[in-house]
Amino acid sequence: MTQKEEIAKNIESIKKENETFNFTLVAVSKTKPNDHVMEAYNAGQRDFGENKVQELLPKFEALPKDIHWHFIGHLQRNKVKLIIPFVHLIHSVDSLRLLNEINKQALKENIKVDCLLQMFIAKEETKYGLDEDELKDILDNHLENFKNVNVKGLMGMATFTEDHSIIDSEFKYLKGIFDAIKKNYSLPNLNMDILSMGMSHDYRIALKNGSNMIRIGSTIFGARN
Repeated sequence: MTQKEEIAKNIESIKKENETFNFTLVAVSKTKPNDHVMEAYNAGQRDFGENKVQELLPKFEALPKDIHWHFIGHLQRNKVKLIIPFVHLIHSVDSLRLLNEINKQALKENIKVDCLLQMFIAKEETKYGLDEDELKDILDNHLENFKNVNVKGLMGMATFTEDHSIIDSEFKYLKGIFDAIKKNYSLPNLNMDILSMGMSHDYRIALKNGSNMIRIGSTIFGARN
């Protein structure tokens, strides 16, 4: 069986193995060619994740229009306007300035854009994200003024490590923040529906800790070059 033929099988086995959990599977198609994306699409997959605007744009143009495109990478403010008209969900809102820019561009398009606030939960300095004080500032002082964004929940990336106890504690921490916001905040453009955590190496731990959206690349499409 070729790598391409295995794609549908991989999607099916992730869903089957975790059928006791209720989650959305985002197939991370970054660096993968369109025919591999179509292989997943033909297997019923509709949610795909990209982390570079310059790679997402040609894929959006070329591929079926009922695909839900998730932007999962670090988003530069000057690229926001390029994806705003069609992006399904931006997972990686890691600063107040970025949220402000998304709101500004969405206002120009007269649309509402669904976003997740990305929290910094890892031990690695290379990861992006808000800390609890920055999150509190956005929720307490700014979000209500951003009428063209809809915050749907949180996203986080755990430390890349073989030590499952570290990953487990980081996901537990994020779930705790998620639950606290759900309980303590009521804002018109805040709907805490989505907790996006878990990738190919740690999605099982994420699901056990309450994730309802996982971002899977290599386990579906095979290793990247």
